[in-house]
Amino acid sequence: MFERPDSTGDRAILVALTIGGNPDIEAQVAEFEELVRSAGAEVLAVIRGPRDRPHPRLFAGAGKADEIRAAVEAHAADVVIFNHALSPSQERNLERHLQCRVLDRSGLILDIFAQRARSHEGKLQVELAQLRHMSTRLVRGWTHLERQKGGIGLRGPGETQLETDRRLLAARIKHIERRLEKVERTREQGRQARLRNEIPTVSLVGYTNAGKSTLFNRLTHADVYEADQLFATLDPTLRRLDLAPHQSLILADTVGFVRDLPHELVAAFKATLTETREAALLLHVIDAADPEREARIEQVEAVLAEIGAEDVPCWRVYNKIDQLEHAPAEPAERFGSEDNAFWLSAHTGEGVERLEQCLAEYFTEAMTRGWIALPASAGRLRARLYAEKAVEAEQTAEDGGLRLRVHLPARRYRQLLGEAGLDPETALIEQDTTEPPQHSTAVGSWL
Repeated sequence: MFERPDSTGDRAILVALTIGGNPDIEAQVAEFEELVRSAGAEVLAVIRGPRDRPHPRLFAGAGKADEIRAAVEAHAADVVIFNHALSPSQERNLERHLQCRVLDRSGLILDIFAQRARSHEGKLQVELAQLRHMSTRLVRGWTHLERQKGGIGLRGPGETQLETDRRLLAARIKHIERRLEKVERTREQGRQARLRNEIPTVSLVGYTNAGKSTLFNRLTHADVYEADQLFATLDPTLRRLDLAPHQSLILADTVGFVRDLPHELVAAFKATLTETREAALLLHVIDAADPEREARIEQVEAVLAEIGAEDVPCWRVYNKIDQLEHAPAEPAERFGSEDNAFWLSAHTGEGVERLEQCLAEYFTEAMTRGWIALPASAGRLRARLYAEKAVEAEQTAEDGGLRLRVHLPARRYRQLLGEAGLDPETALIEQDTTEPPQHSTAVGSWL
């Protein structure tokens, strides 16, 4: 049975290999070092090197593993952190070879999230992600526990230590999942209440440290923690934003994204990310002064696709123009006109007023109200519309089809009918009427 090395410090050796050639390796290494420092570790050395493919047993290969071990001994390091995803067996083999703790990129990000979680929901989500990550990496970490042994008086309780650990982990994971389901139901009730009150939700998304929390505080006059570091804020925050008399929206500040975000976190933060997936509009906050700006945009869009939010309307907000070498007096004159793009500084407030004005204009006519015609086979769509409190009246047509008077956000209307395979424009047979139009033709025959 493998014994985990007994080291508890934070003096770290970093390993960043170039697998199969990578032109962006320097930027990735810089981000990796920043992640490690965000976790509170002291960077002693960075080991680099090229490889065609990962070594199946040690990831880095025997020669490179010996080099890493020499660095660990020379610097008296406590932990070796890889800027890669390691398999459980590779992690165990490396710990045995290096005689110190080994952490991969996913484990590093999970550790940062564990440090930053403040709310009850955030702590549950991080613990769930950690347990799922840990479940495949169980080792003999507690030598005092009983295990099955031979001989009279030496037999254990019937389970090996690993079996006991796996059973306890599985039970804890189920317990946390049940508690998070309650949180998700509470959030869903809040979303339904906002839909009934016609209050749209706008979600801030973007790469970590792009300035989302600073913009959130600027718009809502909130006091969310903000700092120039990765994952400065973790817990989602919702605030009401009054744009004009009788016109408000809910602004959501969400967790920042990062390259190779662990799948355990994406799964654990399902309830939080639903705020993004179900939002009426996304504001993709981008660090305009970041030399890796375009790569960051692609990585955020990849995460949005992973959580099912790629079809939500999205505006790009280029932040931190005050950090540009030549900040323009009128951003559009310098950068050209890009549809649904804004250049501003959340720190100084420059350009924020224009964003607020465009938000007010966008949501002025963002509701769909009128009679729609559905085929008799659209029972599931009818149920979803009722579940969202969007149906004001209903009638049955002569051919058995349905006539529903609906009132809901236009984006949500298009999304629901699109998922049901219906054309939103054709289904809306008359807007803002008090009586249903007198037709009997089913929608299915019009498509």
